[in-house]
Amino acid sequence: MSEIIVLGAGMVGVSTALALQERGHAVTLLDRSNPGLETSYGNAGLIQREAAEPYHIPHNLVTLFLYGIGRTNDIVYHWKDMPNIMPSLWTYFVNSGETQHRRISKIFEQMTVKCTDDHQPLIEASGTERLIERKGFFKLCRNKRAYDDQSIDAERIASMYDVPLRMVDGKELRQLEPALKIDVAGAVHWTDTWACSDPGALTSAYADLFIKRGGSFVKGDAMTLKQTETGWEVQSDDGPVTGSDVVVALGPWAPDLLGPFGYKIKMVYKRGYHAHFKMDTPLSRPIQDYANGCVFSPMDKGMRIATGAELVNRKDPANPKQLMHGLKSARELMDVGEMVEDEPWFGNRPCMPDMLPIVGPAQKHKGLWFHFGHGHQGFTQGPTTAKLLVDVMEGKTSTLSDALSPENRPVISAR
Repeated sequence: MSEIIVLGAGMVGVSTALALQERGHAVTLLDRSNPGLETSYGNAGLIQREAAEPYHIPHNLVTLFLYGIGRTNDIVYHWKDMPNIMPSLWTYFVNSGETQHRRISKIFEQMTVKCTDDHQPLIEASGTERLIERKGFFKLCRNKRAYDDQSIDAERIASMYDVPLRMVDGKELRQLEPALKIDVAGAVHWTDTWACSDPGALTSAYADLFIKRGGSFVKGDAMTLKQTETGWEVQSDDGPVTGSDVVVALGPWAPDLLGPFGYKIKMVYKRGYHAHFKMDTPLSRPIQDYANGCVFSPMDKGMRIATGAELVNRKDPANPKQLMHGLKSARELMDVGEMVEDEPWFGNRPCMPDMLPIVGPAQKHKGLWFHFGHGHQGFTQGPTTAKLLVDVMEGKTSTLSDALSPENRPVISAR
């Protein structure tokens, strides 16, 4: 039995704590707030079996021009932030080229293919079946050109990665989703994707399972981490917590913690917004509005509108422009009521410029382990990469773990 500290109680950190615990390790999980209240709270609630290829920056000149003049809603940016963002963004752009993206997708898919299988035991053990729907989700196409283009790309993904789908025309879509009030061309129905009606509650329930099985959760400041003669120490609200090993699962805050230890991490912060709205006729499953860069998800609190990405410095103030655009597009499709909350939620996705999470040992410090950088897919991939990390910690490596290891990644350097 070894005492291991896990910093960060989002889906990635909680999954790490559970995976270590399952292998017989004594684990303390630490966060500044309760589990599941940060990035893991704010997503569209999808466990995305179909997401075999990571989001990349298109190299199509027309698309790039539209990004440049601010005519799209899936990506927005602010010129004042560009000097700080551009180095990481340029690396992201280079890795988005066809050859590089194909290579990266072969690695990425090895995690995504296992996502539902790795979530299912945790769902059962945590008693959260009520939060999960297994009806897939719709990628809605408003016109025939978009429908034709998306069907071609969807068939490519289905064939290449063995992911089931079906194409749904506009008439059938309105039968399946009576909330839709206008005719559209149709949708791609990704049938194996699962939907969660409260992502924060699922993460919290996984944390409760960890505690029920004998794990310890404490509140504290991860930024107080220091190396000692025997391992690592961090300050909690109840006093110092020590361990022989520490796992950094802090998502977008990982670079802040690791910088003073000599690690320079390239990270692209993709801010996302969401809010819940009243709906007299609820959706039966999430709908991605392809033309408007947002997802409409039925949640316990109402219909959640989740936005695409705002490229920002992480500490920039909120600017819910994308959310308001998403609300406008939602009201074109459905009768959407008032917002449930007083203010929209926002958070930052921790995206590595090579689109893969960092999983493995720190280059310079014994007992320091990295598990962050999942971008859009931490909620989906957390349990899968947690198992992979524990394998590496126990000396079991693979081609996948080598591909995700910090020592093999130019996006992270140690001074």
